[in-house]
Amino acid sequence: MRLSRRAFTLGGTAALSAASLLPRRAAAQSTVEMGGMRIEMISDGNLVLPRDFILGPMPGEGAEAILADYGVPDGALMPPCNLTLLRHEDRVILFDVGSGPDFQPTAGLLPDTLDAMGLYPEDITHLVITHGHPDHIWGLLDDFDEPYLPDAQILMGRADFDYWLDPNTVNTIDTARQSFAVGAQRRLEAVADLVTFFEDGEEILPGVAARATVGHTPGHMSFELRDGSESLMVIGDAIGNHHVAFARPDWHSGSDQDPETAARTRVSLMDQLASEQMRIAGFHLPGGLGRVERDGSGYRFVTEG
Repeated sequence: MRLSRRAFTLGGTAALSAASLLPRRAAAQSTVEMGGMRIEMISDGNLVLPRDFILGPMPGEGAEAILADYGVPDGALMPPCNLTLLRHEDRVILFDVGSGPDFQPTAGLLPDTLDAMGLYPEDITHLVITHGHPDHIWGLLDDFDEPYLPDAQILMGRADFDYWLDPNTVNTIDTARQSFAVGAQRRLEAVADLVTFFEDGEEILPGVAARATVGHTPGHMSFELRDGSESLMVIGDAIGNHHVAFARPDWHSGSDQDPETAARTRVSLMDQLASEQMRIAGFHLPGGLGRVERDGSGYRFVTEG
């Protein structure tokens, strides 16, 4: 296993402390073959979030009852962070790049995960970004403020990129997310010359089409992977958890920057995914891979892979 610059910088004691917060993954958490595509869900760790970060706008008793039904314990919420790795033809495509070393100590484990899989950052040919939140893009730069994926072509929706680079964003975003805006701007400015932009509906790579799923951020994108008759949707944070987002997709979530738009997007997306029985790869869903099934007036997440 190669000693990464991140591990060297952290030092022995700090590295052991960070590693103890989440079990290492020796391989992909779940994998699916789809024609000539191999899709693997790999771990960047997990987040530790105040309960109100998601549940704040929701009916309290109703939301807590749903979490109890799903066996979610009291206290902080600890959603997993699953990155999607697509191997297709001669490309190794990563969807989002994780938190890096500066967001939360339980996240930013992508370098360790790639090492355990026998992959180097230089092996990644393309990085596709769903949106500019810290757990999705703060890993763009390493400890030396250099691109972590030095040989990857970066692809990002124009709307979300422009939003985070707008100097007014830090003043108009809610105060709890101002650090998100500052961090996104610094990292995206550093890699701006490496970014290829796309719009909704474009086939950005062979078999990979962009689908606007806005609301969580102004330019949030999902991606439909297709090979022949088989398809899978990389949903980013369009569906942000496996419990309340499925049971009541119409409820506003505190994790969304535009809760009303995000709820409309989520309801429409759930209906499509359930109707078409399309697989999904979810950033914050257990194991990452699964399907959406109708469950009474709501939906449920069924894992697979």
